[in-house]
Amino acid sequence: MTVITEQNNEAIKKVLPIILATSIFMQMLDSTILNTSLPSIAKDLHESPLDMQNAIISYVLTLALFMPVSGFLSDKFGTKKVFIVALVLFSLGSLFCSLSQNLMHLVLARIVQGVGGSLMTPVGKLALIKTFPKKELLKAMNFAIIPALIGPVLGPLVGGYMVDYLSWHWIFLINIPFGLIGILLSLKYMPNYKSKIIDFDLKGFFIFAAASLLLSISLELFGNTVRVSPVLMILMSGFLMLYWYYRHASKDNNPIFPLNLFQVRTFRVGIVGNLATRLGISSVPLLLPMMIQIAYGQSAVVSGWIVAPMALTAMFGKSAVIGILNTFGYRKTLMVNTFIIGFLICCLAIPSIHTSIYWYVPIISILGFFNSIQFTSMNSISIADLRQYHTSSGNSLISVNQQLAIGFGIAFGLLVLKVFQGDVKLIHHEIHNAFRYTFLVVGSLTILSGLVFRRLHFKDGDNLKPAN
Repeated sequence: MTVITEQNNEAIKKVLPIILATSIFMQMLDSTILNTSLPSIAKDLHESPLDMQNAIISYVLTLALFMPVSGFLSDKFGTKKVFIVALVLFSLGSLFCSLSQNLMHLVLARIVQGVGGSLMTPVGKLALIKTFPKKELLKAMNFAIIPALIGPVLGPLVGGYMVDYLSWHWIFLINIPFGLIGILLSLKYMPNYKSKIIDFDLKGFFIFAAASLLLSISLELFGNTVRVSPVLMILMSGFLMLYWYYRHASKDNNPIFPLNLFQVRTFRVGIVGNLATRLGISSVPLLLPMMIQIAYGQSAVVSGWIVAPMALTAMFGKSAVIGILNTFGYRKTLMVNTFIIGFLICCLAIPSIHTSIYWYVPIISILGFFNSIQFTSMNSISIADLRQYHTSSGNSLISVNQQLAIGFGIAFGLLVLKVFQGDVKLIHHEIHNAFRYTFLVVGSLTILSGLVFRRLHFKDGDNLKPAN
């Protein structure tokens, strides 16, 4: 492991969260900005808008495939080298996307982007975890996590304006200056942590990668097909591969994700809680703009502005979360906060089709505040009690879990919406009612997911609190 001198330590601590925040913002913005731009890209490339889903699926699958290897690459080549290579790949992929002449070019460029994105955030977060003492880690992670809240909100808004007033090429070119800033800062301030013990579990990687791939494919297909049986087969195959990995990891001396990670209670609760809670939270940034455009007949730009206050209130949540956790602890904060988020999602079902769409603004604004608290709390408690030798593998698994949880949430929301949309008697031939019922189901599920955090002890996370 690279030794950081006392002279450089403070400078690294100041800049490293900014580097991670920049990479997270770039990745989260790119993940969402494409959604509002697909019709324009399809028209320019002479493709059907439905076929353009391949540009999204290829990126998601690449993330799922390569995220598990991020910890090993960091241990072998160092966090600095891997992070800079990831930034270069992501920036080059963005450039290639903007130069695409057909759908195949775009898909290949998105794969290059995906390789960079799969390494960028996990490796940056790993460097953060290894640099900061646990009592300072919450504050650093709290700063870096804000772009994860802002990106999905600004993505549709920025994408709508760029397509309307510039061209779709700019939704990719916007990544390049961020990538250059990240590279320049990383060359000077990114520490190059390595591990002396390197034994890569190639078989485990292939098994887990196959599981992630199958699960990701099933999630994408759930939202884009009417034939459920083949998708369920793919989903079950993914779970079977996970079981195969469990059998492999229980016998292997050094699996890519050791099973004893799950003996750490805070890690186990954080992983399960992240997965359960994001089933509801992740669908809202997709469902609400869809409802505003489809049911209310508003433009993509208007729907983007309705959701935009979520990013502003997330900043206030960032400034309040440390005080809240220090006062109430992780157990009480996560349980109550999850209940509040679920209740607010249910409140999105209250306004009728004759109500002004601006009634959604206060609800979504308050939701942004509590989402900020939720993500910071879940991410920090997950790594609270990990030992040094578990940091790389644990951090990689958290990243994979979050990616799959977001995908599950989006797919679940779309699936529930389709079920209600097909029941014309229940919704009285009014698509707005299908969205309302979907918000009630998703919100209720989120409320129930708060019970996962009962498994935490009231003193869990005390080692993350700053000394008085």
